[in-house]
Amino acid sequence: MSERERKRRILVIDDSAAIHQDFRRLLCPERRGSPAELSLLRAALFGPAPARAEPSGPEFEVDSAYQGQEGVAMVREAVAAGRPYALVFLDYRMPPGGNGVETLRHLWTVHPSQRVVLCSAYSDYSWEEIVQEFGETPLLKELRKPVHGQELRHLALTFTEP
Repeated sequence: MSERERKRRILVIDDSAAIHQDFRRLLCPERRGSPAELSLLRAALFGPAPARAEPSGPEFEVDSAYQGQEGVAMVREAVAAGRPYALVFLDYRMPPGGNGVETLRHLWTVHPSQRVVLCSAYSDYSWEEIVQEFGETPLLKELRKPVHGQELRHLALTFTEP
């Protein structure tokens, strides 16, 4: 399995470029060299270290869509290519396009088992209304903005478990 195939695929559908940057910063921390390079630097500074496995968590591949229709098309293409997204973070409000609830309806038509986290600082729908329409399902969660990095990463890790 290639490195690209091992990464957990996430799609962020939000009209704000800053949100996309934040999600990438929180979910895809910059790697500063390979583990081998880091081991060499560590050994040069501190001497040889006892052999032990380096802890490594799952890595994410984060794609961006800025409107609902674009996101639905990307989910459709990912499913057709046999590389569906493990998770979609979906904003409730995306002016001037459709809202997150409309987008969710289309997403689940294209990929009924798609895991989705609805997120926004403000919504035109209460969680009760969303549950009434879509039912109680483990495929759907809600996250309020501002997003806390630790909460976002934890949600991404647990919601993308194979």
